[in-house]
Amino acid sequence: MRIYMEADYAAMSKRAANIIAAEVIKKPDCVLGLATGSTPIATYKGLIEKCKNGELSFKEVKSVNLDEYKGLAGTHDQSYRYFMQENLFNHIDIDVANTNVPNGLAEDAEAECENYDALVASLGYADLQLLGLGNNGHIGFNEPDAHFTKATHVVDLTQSTIDANARFFASADDVPRQALTMGVGCIMAARRVLLIASGEAKADALYKMICGPITPDCPASILQLHPDVVVVGDTASLSKVVEAGVKVCE
Repeated sequence: MRIYMEADYAAMSKRAANIIAAEVIKKPDCVLGLATGSTPIATYKGLIEKCKNGELSFKEVKSVNLDEYKGLAGTHDQSYRYFMQENLFNHIDIDVANTNVPNGLAEDAEAECENYDALVASLGYADLQLLGLGNNGHIGFNEPDAHFTKATHVVDLTQSTIDANARFFASADDVPRQALTMGVGCIMAARRVLLIASGEAKADALYKMICGPITPDCPASILQLHPDVVVVGDTASLSKVVEAGVKVCE
């Protein structure tokens, strides 16, 4: 695990965008695993700028997103399909037919999860999987639990996740209580993982992920077993990791 510490969110986002861009340049037809939430927004802006400047092209890229709220249509302004369109896909030269997000309106959610696993496997899994980090240590919507769930599955969101996501909705009551999420099996099958984190609120989760035991109580801790993980954080998010004496790069 390589850990890079940047001064702030902007610098963290710039490095993350450069890492993703390098993957696309190296392998133009790569499979990118993508994440949503507030953390990757500036990273995506950096990729949009590079595409518009002619530094890279997404024409051959395929993408697989981590998750989607159960019960939201892709056209809903808080769905993750809508997020991806607004924050990345609509502004780059990717073929939308090559972008994949779980269907939150699937009549049979369990079948949708099985089909999504088969889809990701058929693409050969992600060449690079981008991850954010929940305040409770979740990756995707893999919440703290008594065990790691390998396959894509329907998950009941914890109250802390609902509270954290309430800022995107009119009220906490409007936040969906369930989501379809890629399991840790698909995430760990990616050839490379890039996890980004910013802010003091992520310091505890990042410390537990890197320095704590491997436990489903902190789902991100499973990444300690992955052979190629890059963590990019800012000073605030990595503060407790640095205090613990872990070596970081700048």
